[in-house]
Amino acid sequence: MRAPADQALPGSAARPAPRVADAAVLTLPVRPWLLPAVMLGLVAGAALQLQQPALWPAGVYGALLAAGSFGVWAAWKWAQRCSSRHWVRGGPALMAALAAAMAMAGLCGLRAIQYGGGALSPALEGQDLRVTGVIATMPQANEAGTRLRLRVLQARTPGGTPVQLPPLIDVAWYGGAFRDAAGAAGLHLKPPALRAGERWEMTVRLKAPHGLRNPHGFDFELWMWEQGVQAAGYVRTGPKDEAPVRLAATWQHPVEQARQAVRDAIQERLARSDADSEAADPARARIAGVVAALVTGDQRAIDRADWDVFRATGVAHLMAISGLHITLFAWLAALVVGALWRRSVRLCLAVPAPSAALVAGVALAAGYAVFSGWGVPAQRTVIMLAVVGLLRLSGRQWPWPQVWLLACAAVVLVDPWALAQAGFWLSFVAVGVLFATNPIAVSALPESARARFYALFREQWVVTLALTPLGLLLFGQISVVGFAANLVAIPWVTLVVTPLALGGVVWAPLWDGAALALQPLSALLQWLAQWPWAVVFLPSAPLWAGVSAVAGGALLAIRLPWRVRLLALPLLWPVFAWQPARPAVGQFELLAADIGQGNAVLVRTAHHTALYDAGPRFSRESDAGHRVLVPLLRALGERVDLLVLSHRDADHTGGAAAVLAQQPQAEVLGSIEAENSLQRLRPIRPCQAGQRWDWDGVRFQVLHPQPGDEAPVARGPRSPGPPVPPRPNVLSCVLRIEAAPAPGAAAGAVALLVGDIEAPQEQALLARGAPVRADLLLVPHHGSKTSSSPAFLEAVGPRTALVQAGYRNRFGHPATEVAQRYRERGTRLVESPRCGAATWSSASPGELACERDLGRRYWQHALPGALPGSAD
Repeated sequence: MRAPADQALPGSAARPAPRVADAAVLTLPVRPWLLPAVMLGLVAGAALQLQQPALWPAGVYGALLAAGSFGVWAAWKWAQRCSSRHWVRGGPALMAALAAAMAMAGLCGLRAIQYGGGALSPALEGQDLRVTGVIATMPQANEAGTRLRLRVLQARTPGGTPVQLPPLIDVAWYGGAFRDAAGAAGLHLKPPALRAGERWEMTVRLKAPHGLRNPHGFDFELWMWEQGVQAAGYVRTGPKDEAPVRLAATWQHPVEQARQAVRDAIQERLARSDADSEAADPARARIAGVVAALVTGDQRAIDRADWDVFRATGVAHLMAISGLHITLFAWLAALVVGALWRRSVRLCLAVPAPSAALVAGVALAAGYAVFSGWGVPAQRTVIMLAVVGLLRLSGRQWPWPQVWLLACAAVVLVDPWALAQAGFWLSFVAVGVLFATNPIAVSALPESARARFYALFREQWVVTLALTPLGLLLFGQISVVGFAANLVAIPWVTLVVTPLALGGVVWAPLWDGAALALQPLSALLQWLAQWPWAVVFLPSAPLWAGVSAVAGGALLAIRLPWRVRLLALPLLWPVFAWQPARPAVGQFELLAADIGQGNAVLVRTAHHTALYDAGPRFSRESDAGHRVLVPLLRALGERVDLLVLSHRDADHTGGAAAVLAQQPQAEVLGSIEAENSLQRLRPIRPCQAGQRWDWDGVRFQVLHPQPGDEAPVARGPRSPGPPVPPRPNVLSCVLRIEAAPAPGAAAGAVALLVGDIEAPQEQALLARGAPVRADLLLVPHHGSKTSSSPAFLEAVGPRTALVQAGYRNRFGHPATEVAQRYRERGTRLVESPRCGAATWSSASPGELACERDLGRRYWQHALPGALPGSAD
């Protein structure tokens, strides 16, 4: 795999070796060690500023920028007067690095303050607003509706008062039937065919970007920050709402209009089973999605099942616009321009062909990156190519570490928040390792096919050695078949599939060729992904172990004697052998995952694991199991022994299928009817009061439902007819978990998980004297008014109550009066939107850790008031 910065454009290798008289071009300005120090300081300053939990006042950042800039200038002046002795010249270099770090930290802080100033006002969250805006990117459609990114032109309240909104907002336009918080049914107006550049007026309801916060989880708020989007919501198209109005088709966002036209043309040509068919063929639609992603950068066009295969085989980087594709495009563009340029004597006299080819290659690559959506990986690659190109045009031939560091500093200067993205580290580690192991220009590769294959084989092997530990640190997985898959996929995708896909923009039949070329590759990848141990998942190790492993991987890849390379093995051992700590015998730990509106609680003992509920289903392509629980279980190295599904509601069982697919050994206990589709995945034992078991000295007991509660219920006198089955909430499994008592204590800490039981079930538990007193309570029905009756709370007497609910959910959970009821009794109420994932241990029942408190960063959304986990 060739890294972008390591690519040489055609003609660049024709430059003659520098003569002795040209030695000046080999030196850096002032001193060869000053500019690297400045570049290193820029990267370090950005990295330090990104660690801030909150932003400082603008004046502090301004002072840092001014002082740092003056310090760099002073270091430059000092270096001019400095002698050549190593111990003397180290002073200006250190001063330059520290000053550059100060200046960069100040610049990043000022940029963050300026951007944060456009955030959505909390007073406007949840209000109906009439917005006029232009569709800024090509819309994304799925079975639930269409997602839009709007550039806001103006906004007002229903009363006509103008309001200030962020420049960019993301909204979803849903279609079909819905049910509001009060239970009333309605019908959303289905979205029409929407196109980039159209100006619309619509009623929207917005909220601040608020993602799910889980250990080792995806930082959605950072992603939105980098995208420049500061509000998200949905279009109001109910029967009582003012209908959206299309005002005009504008010339704005022409690149997005072209991207959408190309994407739709690919789907129209490739997704149909035949020319006369109106319906899309699923197999062809999946291939069409990959082709569309290669041409336009629309990664959402790729089916989720295909992404799973690509990740398992380690080729996901090839199936969207990546640095490799943009570099290939630059190389081909420069090759064509150089060949045409040499046909004109006048042009060659004006500008040498190698220089023209170099500039054209970088410029056309930048144009391709813009057309592909100007994503962060594309931006990094263009900046790296531009830096290397400028160095070659200037006649400077710097040592590879300085070229690598300059490209890295240039990327960070443009986008400091790239340092928090996994792709940044994968790109630059790969580039650095390739530079270190083979700093020769790509154009100098040997001519013979055998030698080229060996070079490709060796480079892929080197990159695999170097990036495997880094991938394990970032993603917690190793693709065992990745080396073999990439050895085939990289040349096939870059030299066959991608050129055909891009050529289809000019001549559409080439898209058919790209689809045909993808079919055998897809079959090969699926075959590799089905191998036993095709991908290995390991628990996420701490940062120190990951850094040690990355250093070990680099040491293995660099050309050194094998006796030196073997020193890498002790560096690799911690990350491969790491196992997270577990509770002591007789104790247990709860982790209430942040999964939005639903329940999912992980229970861990010394040697066993249970999962209580599996969270909601978000759409056909997304659920809490796939997005949150499966990655969390893998990162923690958990082997689930028992999955408890409290009842059949989708916000409790939505992620169960994904969890069961990843945990084939797990047994299932729950209140799930016999005809439920989950019964076909795994036999589900009915959940009934009286069931009990012990794990590692921890007692588990089911308190509800009683045998016979599932029997049909007679209708009331006003509703004649046969008996009806009880509502799912009535049958919620209530699970009591008790730790072993500490020495001298009468009882151990207790947690009570109650699902969606309502007041009648609470009263039934009290009437039969069930042991409901607990230190921690999973709030019934997410804090609904139908539950948490005063008598029940008095009997439970929890020190801590957990509410698992979505941020600004449409049900209003937890209800204000219910929350007040808990606080009046001195119970600490912990809401997942404020806390994120919550961790509680029976060994310290008075304490609770919130994921949003751990490693907080300033771009993360914070609700007003202190987080509940910050105080006892």
